[in-house]
Amino acid sequence: MVQFVHPAREDISLAGVLAALADPMRLRIVKALLQEGDCMSCAAAAPCPDIPKSTLSNHFRVLREAGLIRTTKKGVEHRNVVREADINARFPGLLKAILKHADE
Repeated sequence: MVQFVHPAREDISLAGVLAALADPMRLRIVKALLQEGDCMSCAAAAPCPDIPKSTLSNHFRVLREAGLIRTTKKGVEHRNVVREADINARFPGLLKAILKHADE
Protein backbone atom coordinates (compact mmCIF):
# COMPACT_ATOMS: atom_id res chain seq x y z
CA MET A 1 0.00 0.00 0.00
CA VAL A 2 1.21 3.49 -0.86
CA GLN A 3 2.28 5.62 2.09
CA PHE A 4 2.22 9.35 1.46
CA VAL A 5 4.55 11.73 3.30
CA HIS A 6 2.68 14.62 4.91
CA PRO A 7 4.64 16.96 7.16
CA ALA A 8 3.12 17.80 10.53
CA ARG A 9 1.61 21.28 10.76
CA GLU A 10 4.55 22.58 12.78
CA ASP A 11 7.01 21.23 10.17
CA ILE A 12 5.50 23.21 7.28
CA SER A 13 8.01 25.89 6.35
CA LEU A 14 7.50 29.20 4.63
CA ALA A 15 10.37 28.47 2.26
CA GLY A 16 8.83 25.11 1.31
CA VAL A 17 5.39 26.60 0.66
CA LEU A 18 6.78 29.46 -1.41
CA ALA A 19 9.07 27.18 -3.40
CA ALA A 20 6.21 24.79 -4.18
CA LEU A 21 3.93 27.61 -5.29
CA ALA A 22 6.64 29.27 -7.38
CA ASP A 23 5.86 26.85 -10.19
CA PRO A 24 2.88 28.12 -12.25
CA MET A 25 1.50 24.61 -12.79
CA ARG A 26 1.51 23.81 -9.06
CA LEU A 27 -0.09 27.17 -8.33
CA ARG A 28 -2.88 26.33 -10.81
CA ILE A 29 -3.33 22.91 -9.21
CA VAL A 30 -3.78 24.47 -5.76
CA LYS A 31 -6.24 27.02 -7.16
CA ALA A 32 -8.24 24.25 -8.84
CA LEU A 33 -8.36 22.25 -5.61
CA LEU A 34 -9.51 25.28 -3.61
CA GLN A 35 -12.20 26.17 -6.16
CA GLU A 36 -13.57 22.64 -6.01
CA GLY A 37 -13.72 22.74 -2.22
CA ASP A 38 -13.67 18.94 -2.04
CA CYS A 39 -11.21 16.14 -2.65
CA MET A 40 -10.17 15.80 -6.26
CA SER A 41 -8.25 13.13 -8.07
CA CYS A 42 -4.89 14.06 -9.55
CA ALA A 43 -6.30 13.91 -13.07
CA ALA A 44 -9.32 16.07 -12.21
CA ALA A 45 -7.18 18.70 -10.47
CA ALA A 46 -4.73 18.96 -13.34
CA PRO A 47 -5.18 22.31 -15.10
CA CYS A 48 -3.91 20.83 -18.36
CA PRO A 49 -5.00 17.34 -19.45
CA ASP A 50 -1.95 16.95 -21.72
CA ILE A 51 0.52 16.80 -18.81
CA PRO A 52 2.36 13.45 -18.69
CA LYS A 53 1.41 11.39 -15.62
CA SER A 54 4.99 11.37 -14.36
CA THR A 55 5.16 15.18 -14.42
CA LEU A 56 1.79 15.47 -12.75
CA SER A 57 2.82 12.98 -10.05
CA ASN A 58 5.93 15.04 -9.39
CA HIS A 59 3.90 18.24 -9.00
CA PHE A 60 1.60 16.56 -6.48
CA ARG A 61 4.58 15.11 -4.59
CA VAL A 62 6.16 18.57 -4.27
CA LEU A 63 2.87 20.08 -3.05
CA ARG A 64 2.38 17.21 -0.59
CA GLU A 65 5.93 17.37 0.81
CA ALA A 66 5.63 21.15 1.22
CA GLY A 67 2.51 20.56 3.33
CA LEU A 68 0.12 22.25 0.92
CA ILE A 69 -2.04 19.23 0.12
CA ARG A 70 -3.11 15.97 1.75
CA THR A 71 -3.39 12.92 -0.49
CA THR A 72 -5.37 9.81 0.33
CA LYS A 73 -5.94 6.71 -1.72
CA LYS A 74 -9.47 5.59 -2.58
CA GLY A 75 -9.39 2.45 -4.66
CA VAL A 76 -6.96 3.18 -7.48
CA GLU A 77 -7.50 6.91 -7.26
CA HIS A 78 -5.38 9.41 -5.34
CA ARG A 79 -7.61 12.06 -3.76
CA ASN A 80 -6.19 15.48 -2.90
CA VAL A 81 -7.30 18.35 -0.72
CA VAL A 82 -5.55 21.61 0.20
CA ARG A 83 -4.44 21.74 3.84
CA GLU A 84 -5.87 25.24 4.09
CA ALA A 85 -6.41 25.18 7.87
CA ASP A 86 -2.83 24.01 8.48
CA ILE A 87 -1.35 26.65 6.16
CA ASN A 88 -3.49 29.40 7.71
CA ALA A 89 -2.52 28.27 11.21
CA ARG A 90 1.18 28.50 10.33
CA PHE A 91 1.05 31.56 8.05
CA PRO A 92 -2.24 33.46 8.48
CA GLY A 93 -3.51 34.93 5.21
CA LEU A 94 -0.52 33.77 3.15
CA LEU A 95 -2.33 31.38 0.83
CA LYS A 96 -5.16 33.84 0.21
CA ALA A 97 -2.70 36.65 -0.55
CA ILE A 98 -0.65 34.53 -2.94
CA LEU A 99 -3.72 33.34 -4.83
CA LYS A 100 -5.19 36.84 -4.95
CA HIS A 101 -2.07 38.30 -6.54
CA ALA A 102 -1.26 35.30 -8.74
CA ASP A 103 -3.59 36.51 -11.48
CA GLU A 104 -2.12 40.01 -11.65
